Parts: sequence; C-alpha cells; structure tokens
Amino acid sequence: MTAALYSARRWLWLAAAVPAAVLAGLIMVVLPPDQTLDNLAEWLFKLSPFLFAVAAVAVFPRGRFGPALVVVGVLAYMGYLDTALILRILDYRADGEFSVVYQFQLFVVTYIVLFGLLAFRLGGARTATVLKVGVAGVLIVISGLNDLGFWVMNDWGADGRPSTLDWASHIIVFTGGPPSVPGATVFLVVHLVLAAAVVTAPVERWVDRRLARTTP
Repeated sequence: MTAALYSARRWLWLAAAVPAAVLAGLIMVVLPPDQTLDNLAEWLFKLSPFLFAVAAVAVFPRGRFGPALVVVGVLAYMGYLDTALILRILDYRADGEFSVVYQFQLFVVTYIVLFGLLAFRLGGARTATVLKVGVAGVLIVISGLNDLGFWVMNDWGADGRPSTLDWASHIIVFTGGPPSVPGATVFLVVHLVLAAAVVTAPVERWVDRRLARTTP
C-alpha cells in the first residue's frame, strides 16, 4: 500500500484537491451566502474545503515550477481577490447585504493561509510538517481570535462593548448560546494551545519510524 501511494505521489494531491474545489464551488457559487452557522454539521461542511485543501497542499509535488506558482498566487490575489473583496464591500454599503462580504472574506482568509502553506511546501517542507502547520492554521482561523478582535477594536458608541459575542455563530454551535467575553477567551486559548501542541508534536519522527518498519 505504501509503495503504491509513493509511486502515485505526483498525482496524489488531486484526491484532496478535487473535493476541495467542488465543495468550495458549492459553498461560494451554488448556495446562497449565509453568515450564520446553525449546527455542527453545517460548521463541518463549511470547513471541509479548507481541510481538503490543506491535505492537497501537504502532498503537492515540489519541482522547478515552484517559484512560478508562488508568483501566480500573488497575481491571483492582486488581480482578482483584492478587487473582488472591495467591490463586495462597496455593494454592502449600497444594499446592506453583509453576508456576501463575510463569506468572501472567509474565502480570502482561507486563500492566505493556503498560499503561505503552499510556499512552505514548495520551499522544501515535508508532508508531515506541512500537515502540522496547516492544521494549526485551521485551528487559529476557527479560534474566534478575529471575533474578539472585533469586540476590542470596533467603535460600539454610547452603549459600550456588548457582554456577549452574538455574531460568533461558529462558537455558538459549540456553546449552545452567545458566548460571553470570558467564554470566548477560553475558546480562543484552547484552540491556541491545540495549535501549539500540533506544531510541536513529533509527527515527522512517527512517520519515519512507520516507514522504517514497512521498508523491507
């Protein structure tokens, strides 16, 4: 089994890239934009393209076209994503439909994480290390750090800062209700600790031992 996977390693990334692209297209194009997550199943569904894409990047083949791919990634961001996000913000100012902006902003965040991960892979990082960094990146994205940042930096006016984060639906699906600021902070700390544990886990050593046992 290991030998078969190794022989097909140059195309193995497609096994994860195809479902990532299909699911991303379904969420971004087919389904209507939705700012709120209603349950854990929807949370996992919305997160699944990100997870598949991390796996695809982790096994992406390294070669002489690496520098060109990084340049293409920058061109894609500056040539489309940057302007597309600004246009959605301008449309929101006209029609007040924030869910479109929110959904596309999440897409941009995912793109930035994956772009950094791809550059790391093309720079020579092994699959196990890329997976670790990718999983840690996912944990940070879903940690609620940006929600607490919004709570801290937003101008709440005369009413002052709210006591709960009513907009953080990705936390609400776990807590059952709007998290308090201390609750959201605990949620953040747990995810950061998990991310640190993933990054420092000796996965490469485990993989090497596994390969040594299976190599004749």
